[in-house]
Amino acid sequence: MPDELCDELIDYFNYNQKYLKEGVVGKGSNRNVFDKEEKESLELMISSGNLDGVIGVYRKYLQEVLNNYLTKYERADMVCDFNINHAYNFQMYPKSGGFKKWHCENSGPSSMHRHLVFMTYLNDVADGGTEFMYQNIKTKAEKGLTLIWPTIWTHTHKGVVSHTKEKYIITGWYSFS
Repeated sequence: MPDELCDELIDYFNYNQKYLKEGVVGKGSNRNVFDKEEKESLELMISSGNLDGVIGVYRKYLQEVLNNYLTKYERADMVCDFNINHAYNFQMYPKSGGFKKWHCENSGPSSMHRHLVFMTYLNDVADGGTEFMYQNIKTKAEKGLTLIWPTIWTHTHKGVVSHTKEKYIITGWYSFS
């Protein structure tokens, strides 16, 4: 993603302060638990149908990233139709905040429709990123870097918490239609 687009997206997030909510985690059948030991964030929900302004520009670039992903991992496209069918999130993790708990994006009946995850880092955070358990990989939070991966347990992950800087991301799911 271009740097300018990432800056505009952060401005969009900050402009919409009155709509921000604290991030939640799912525990058992309860999908909306506030637990700052596991996840500390402020979030702005974006409707899947919102293609206006900077969000529409982001989605066009995201489609290019998906096309590249499907060229490399063509089996991911040999399934039923999928798209961004559900709301997704802008997230801001404050210093020492983050999604600290190991998790995957398809962990039960409420998330079985999810096929792929997307995540874009909107700013550089030298000591922040994402760690993938089984791949033994830590990605750095680099402005514009967009990751796509399968939603299932094989890609269990957690945030790499920064103690020096806030981290801004956009994240969501491609779900089966």
